[in-house]
Amino acid sequence: MAGPILITGAGSGFGKEVALRLAAAGHEVIAGVEIIAQVSTVRAEARERGVALRVEKLDVTDPGDRERAPSWHVEVLLNNAGVSEGGATADIPEERLRRQFEVNVFGPVLLTQGIARQMAARRSGRIVFMSSVAGLTVDPFTGAYAGSKHAVEAFADALDQELAEFGVTVATINPGPFLTGFNDTMFETWKEWRDNPADRLYDYGQLAFPHEQFDPEPVYRRTVEVLLGEDHRYRHLLPTEMEPQAREQVDALWDRRLNDGRRPDLVQKAYDISPGTPAESAGS
Repeated sequence: MAGPILITGAGSGFGKEVALRLAAAGHEVIAGVEIIAQVSTVRAEARERGVALRVEKLDVTDPGDRERAPSWHVEVLLNNAGVSEGGATADIPEERLRRQFEVNVFGPVLLTQGIARQMAARRSGRIVFMSSVAGLTVDPFTGAYAGSKHAVEAFADALDQELAEFGVTVATINPGPFLTGFNDTMFETWKEWRDNPADRLYDYGQLAFPHEQFDPEPVYRRTVEVLLGEDHRYRHLLPTEMEPQAREQVDALWDRRLNDGRRPDLVQKAYDISPGTPAESAGS
């Protein structure tokens, strides 16, 4: 590999584990983390696991951080940094909605621009977006997050077509509900809203993420394979057992009719389910 693998959002979750696994396999990896405090934390974890991992502060919303990245001459970029804002679309405060798109869409796309031009100039490179099944389908209370991931899907698709003749490949990874804490935290962001709770449509203290969640191991494995070029598909929906359901949901939009005024099943499930409910199997 001609240059390093850059992983954004590597201070926690999918990004951190994938960075550590790649480094353990002997690959040159740059783990980009959002805040300076995460630099020492991730370095310490790398030492504990006996791997050599370069850790850099890389807040994708910070223009100064983004401007430094092309100097690293990245061969593979994983746009993994992301946040999730839960809540009904009618309730989410403006600043929270804007933050959702700054972190998940504008920051990653602007970071990618400079790196993509470098890759195109040398006629090699790989760009991978950590999208979501929410980039393909939408659940209640996830409109902001799903909207940002739908935008990611559009940019990734366009880049794939635009960079093909320059020898650069693009892929997406679309995790479903995995038990990393990310989904449950999405349903607690309302605690930081600066609004009048009396004006909200919902009492968010009564709601939880409306899906059982899977063990994240399949995402770690598949992401490593995609980054190393061992998997040649463009889209990777995980767990794979969810793919028929996602296809069915997308196809159903063509025949969808106006709602009938009754509470949808997933809205009710958000009331009934407990946070962090595990799924029966981990998928593949």
